[in-house]
Amino acid sequence: MTAELGSFALFLALALSVVQAVLGLIGGRRPLLAGAGEGAAIGAFAAVALAFAALLVAFVTSDFSVSTVAANSHTAKPLLYRIAGAWGNHEGSMLLWCLALTGFGAVVAGLGRDLPATLKTHVVGVQGALGVLFLAYTAFASNPLARVLDPPVEGRSLNPLLQDPALALHPPFLYLGYVGFSVVFSFAVAGLIGGRIDAAWARWVRPWTLAAWSFLTVGIALGSYWAYYELGWGGWWFWDPVENASFMPWLVGAALLHSAIVTEKRGALSGWTLFLALAAFTFSMLGAFLVRSGVLTSVHAFAVDPTRGTMLLTILGVAAGAGFALFAWRAPALQRGGLFAPVSRESLIVLNNIILSAATAGVLFGTLYPLIYEAVSGTPMTVGPPYFNLVFGALMSVAFVLLPFGPLTAWKRGDARAAADRLRIAAALAVLIGVATLALASPRKVLAAGGVMLGFWLILGALAEIAERTRAFRAPAAETMRRLVGLPRGAWGMTLAHVGLGVFTLGAVVETSWKIESAEALSLGGRIDVGAYSVTLERVGMAEGPNFLAERGLLTVTRAGAVVCRGEPERRFYPTSRQTTSEVALCNRGLDQVYIVLGERRAGAGGQPAWLVRAYFNPWVQLIFIGPLLMAIGGLVSLSDRRLRLAVGRKPA
Repeated sequence: MTAELGSFALFLALALSVVQAVLGLIGGRRPLLAGAGEGAAIGAFAAVALAFAALLVAFVTSDFSVSTVAANSHTAKPLLYRIAGAWGNHEGSMLLWCLALTGFGAVVAGLGRDLPATLKTHVVGVQGALGVLFLAYTAFASNPLARVLDPPVEGRSLNPLLQDPALALHPPFLYLGYVGFSVVFSFAVAGLIGGRIDAAWARWVRPWTLAAWSFLTVGIALGSYWAYYELGWGGWWFWDPVENASFMPWLVGAALLHSAIVTEKRGALSGWTLFLALAAFTFSMLGAFLVRSGVLTSVHAFAVDPTRGTMLLTILGVAAGAGFALFAWRAPALQRGGLFAPVSRESLIVLNNIILSAATAGVLFGTLYPLIYEAVSGTPMTVGPPYFNLVFGALMSVAFVLLPFGPLTAWKRGDARAAADRLRIAAALAVLIGVATLALASPRKVLAAGGVMLGFWLILGALAEIAERTRAFRAPAAETMRRLVGLPRGAWGMTLAHVGLGVFTLGAVVETSWKIESAEALSLGGRIDVGAYSVTLERVGMAEGPNFLAERGLLTVTRAGAVVCRGEPERRFYPTSRQTTSEVALCNRGLDQVYIVLGERRAGAGGQPAWLVRAYFNPWVQLIFIGPLLMAIGGLVSLSDRRLRLAVGRKPA
């Protein structure tokens, strides 16, 4: 009965979303209809939550009469991965998507008390219309609670590569980011319907954009960390199309965050901010299509039948098409904002947006072109990391050079010389560090040294902005401390985000440029050198896990003869799915890591058994994951600012 109750709740949510959409879009200034639409939004969320709870119960209790459980779970799986199995598949992940979508609609309906009544009603209505599209698809084409006519005794289990704590948390955060942009989309459409796109509208859009972007940052970072240590190839980003599918809305969201500031502060760029608000969720829907249509083959893609892919493409076309058609109709009538000089904070933000948009277009081209080419010619092709590194790296290098100037340049009309003067110490230190890196590092790499310089430039530039705000080293210490304590949280959030970007840049550049790899078949007692470290294979034995058998090695890592750590990498075999995976060992050395992979057994010298051991020395690799964490924390700190908190805003007089 649990599955039937969940299915009923899913269809009830669809019906309530229809009511929400209709009443929200026609309610306008009629409080009774508007209130009923808001109640329907809260009810739709409650119904989807009930359906999702029913799916969780089915997974936890291993109810193999439910088709999704039978295809993605097993009684031998640990509880955490039985729970994660609820969203580690196409059907369950779509229900999670709908849970987030209706949840955000309920938040707007229940907590948006300070929003203008008409705008709030229209936002709730548009959110309901999106709910109708995705709930209809889930209920009729991807119902995760459908029964199996002949239930199996055991399930087929979840892909072993997906049985990992980081990946268990990755989809919820990713969907909070993806679907969070749906509210931004709804605000854009509602603003176009009401003809009100102004500073107040931008102030209401910014918190939702900030929340979605922060959640998406965490989701992408968790996925990157999972790929780094779970896939066993030592990489953290490969420009995989599925990675790009989440990265593109992140880039558009970053552009929207900055553009909305101009619209809020100066009333300018309203049309462009609207366009980005529509584009952010459009790219989220494109990502949902790419990973679920079967056009991509990836370990973290839900490759399903093309029929359902066509349905998702139709949803994308209907939602995005309606939004952009309304934009084309109403945007020319929008009120123009204030003018600004070529040298001003507005101009720098415009340049920032141009570069981010060009970078998004470059990633989009590299992702879709191989798919289009293969569909037309029938010949497969790939666009690899060299293309993305060149195009994206060149564009973002320019953006990074300009970024510290923005907060130190005045609105409307700035002084480039004054901003440069405030940044002279930061620039001098960054150049000095870059030159020192080129001179001292071996081998010497000009581009890598330039990347290190850019990373420190971002960090020092962000700190220089704080120093300018607090008059550090120019005012008495007590005055500086008073200003420091009085800084708004939004300022601290921006600084953390920019510092996090610099930290990530340092980690990515150093790890990529000075990474060392060694591989050799080792018998017991054998040793392999990687950089300044030596890795010795001490023993290999068998171990049994809850749903796998493992060949586990013990390796000792030494430096100059002194033991620094011991690691136990594994080769796991999952009998249920007949799959073999690698579990790496990580030896942390400050910001560096020694990364060890135990490979297959083979014949060694003298007939002794040997195992292929691959070892990597990854310098500063931990900065790659610390940086996004700082960016996300910065976003959440900004969101905690009273002026940016959800639902904060004054009703118009």
